[in-house]
Amino acid sequence: MENVKLMKAAIMEKPGHIELKELPIPEVKPNEVLVKIMAVGVCGSDVHYYEHGRIGRFVVEKPIILGHECAGIIVETGDLVKRVKTGDRVAIEPGVTCGRCRYCKEGRYNLCPDVEFLATPPIDGAFVQYLAIREDFVFPIPDKLSYEAAALVEPFSVGIHAANRCQLKPGGTVAIMGMGPVGLMAVAAAKSFGASQIIVTDLEDIRLQAALELGATHAINVTQVDANAKIKELTGGIGVDTAWETAGSPRALSSALSSLRRGGRLVIVGLPAQDEIPLNVPFIADNEIDIYGVFRYANTYPDGIKFLASGDIPVDTLITDRYALEETQEAMERAIHNKSGSLKIMVYPNGMDN
Repeated sequence: MENVKLMKAAIMEKPGHIELKELPIPEVKPNEVLVKIMAVGVCGSDVHYYEHGRIGRFVVEKPIILGHECAGIIVETGDLVKRVKTGDRVAIEPGVTCGRCRYCKEGRYNLCPDVEFLATPPIDGAFVQYLAIREDFVFPIPDKLSYEAAALVEPFSVGIHAANRCQLKPGGTVAIMGMGPVGLMAVAAAKSFGASQIIVTDLEDIRLQAALELGATHAINVTQVDANAKIKELTGGIGVDTAWETAGSPRALSSALSSLRRGGRLVIVGLPAQDEIPLNVPFIADNEIDIYGVFRYANTYPDGIKFLASGDIPVDTLITDRYALEETQEAMERAIHNKSGSLKIMVYPNGMDN
């Protein structure tokens, strides 16, 4: 372990206000590792907590450290740790589950009611120089995979989980509505699963262009083109096998449903601001549409690392903005105010030169 007793942390004292402070470096429990955090992606949920102080039932009630898309290098291990060792470069899966409840036993540990998820109140996150986490939630990465790409395994995992949930098959057709960072990584996931047609929609040309670079076959700007008519045209009048809504937009959800072929599958990834949204129930029943909810992911990190390490997915091109830890507030403001220019924003708690 490096000879440091205190570390820097970017603490959100209240929504809209982040301060850099010094905290004690965490002490590792016997089954934990201490990770020197090298890169943290700014996620939409971080921005939402920063702007609004809550997401659904999760409310910021005291100062909190945000950030959960992270990767780094192990600098200390607890006495019982066997899977990894000091010096390993790792991606961190941010939701530590109990491992004992019914959902954990079923392998659906993303549904564990006792999960401690980084940067979800009241659990602190990764805008810190050092983080202690249980050893089974760190995954070694190959030397050729950058820390930034390893941090992106987290949003990538959502797309992998979505593909698993709807049984996306090689050769299948998919429409993905909403090209924010999760939507863009969903494109990469659909490509990794062998989809033959990946049709994407968004309002911003920079995001649509990024989607094409990541493997989308067709990109539709919904401010200029009728998306459903275009999707029908591209699929010979049939519709897509599966449609994923990743934006949390009621209109995009309705569009995703309408884009499906008979017997198609609707995947709900994005969370809208309101709880209830009208959907065309006769369409769902008449066409035997299957609907899948997606909550985070489970058992995706090994595949995510393998897919990104293959070099087939140029995820590093998504990173448009880079900030030091003391600039975390600026990173958040950039995410809020530069949606037409920024794709993925990275924060580097231990400097950008490592």
